[in-house]
Amino acid sequence: MTDFVRLYEDMVAAGDLRPDPAQRAVLPEFERIRAGLAQPRRRGLFRRAPEPPQGLYLWGGVGRGKSMLMDLFVDSIGGEVPVRRVHFHAFMQEIHAAMHAARERGVADPLAPVAADVAASVRLLAFDEMQITDITDAMIVGRLFEALFAARVVVVTTSNRVPDALYENGLNRQLFLPFIALIKDRMEVRELASPTDYRQDRLEGEPVYFTPLGPEARRAIGAIWADLTGGPAQPLILQVKGRRVELPEFRNGIARAGFFDLCGRMLGPADYLAIAGAVKVLVLEDIPRLSRNNFNEAKRFVTLIDALYEARVRLICSAADVPEMLYVEGDGAFEFERTASRLREMQSADWGQA
Repeated sequence: MTDFVRLYEDMVAAGDLRPDPAQRAVLPEFERIRAGLAQPRRRGLFRRAPEPPQGLYLWGGVGRGKSMLMDLFVDSIGGEVPVRRVHFHAFMQEIHAAMHAARERGVADPLAPVAADVAASVRLLAFDEMQITDITDAMIVGRLFEALFAARVVVVTTSNRVPDALYENGLNRQLFLPFIALIKDRMEVRELASPTDYRQDRLEGEPVYFTPLGPEARRAIGAIWADLTGGPAQPLILQVKGRRVELPEFRNGIARAGFFDLCGRMLGPADYLAIAGAVKVLVLEDIPRLSRNNFNEAKRFVTLIDALYEARVRLICSAADVPEMLYVEGDGAFEFERTASRLREMQSADWGQA
């Protein structure tokens, strides 16, 4: 393992990171956990294993460096401790799928063996982007975390929300409140209060709408994607009313998909709202010219842009033409003017700022 504070400062000295006082203020919390995990689990035959370090709930605005610190923290652990770094939404989808499989086997309490399997595979769970928007998540997450803590699993998570704002205004929220109390009891809650939005800084002054389609647009999109994500991506599968909605590439709240991945399939408003709730930046490629010949795809595109706009998701895209010329004839062309206007507004430098 590597001292986390030293690792951060070495990267600053090398010019790989910009020094940030707010980030530096939370480094000791990560180092506390790293050092605690480095302790041997048993110090003698008849001695109890030392208590695991308390976890960390790190919250703050979009683009403040939470995910970067999480990646650096996991790197500092090395291979000495079983660790899993995963987006919280993807993790909960896995839990639901495993519980469904347990029910199919006739297990009376499907959460118990699922939580036990998770606890047996890791000592550290590193979650990115904890948010609770689904009642099915809200109703099981408390028991799940109780089981993980009882099994001495250490949890570190990032979030855009303070714990008290999780599942805000959700259905039957009073049943969720014990989970908030559990977070406060078992995890240090710290705010990353940096005034700098690094994600926005990377895009400031840079184009985010590329036309026409072709090699140049693909290269530009690829460069932005590499800069924003800084590492390998995985698909993100969203379960919406029994349907699978797939974002082909996802990392640190940033998703990448083609137009026909999202608008060529029979998706509806609920699907696009789920996408807008799961991502902070969407890279959407290969938007074609739209007309009566692809009217259904055009309608879905309008619905997608509305969902992204209302959620203030940052949009980076490549298209066959400028927004005003994407849909000039056919039913709905007049209504598309609003979508074109929104596409223009979403290109502004301050769009999507927290």
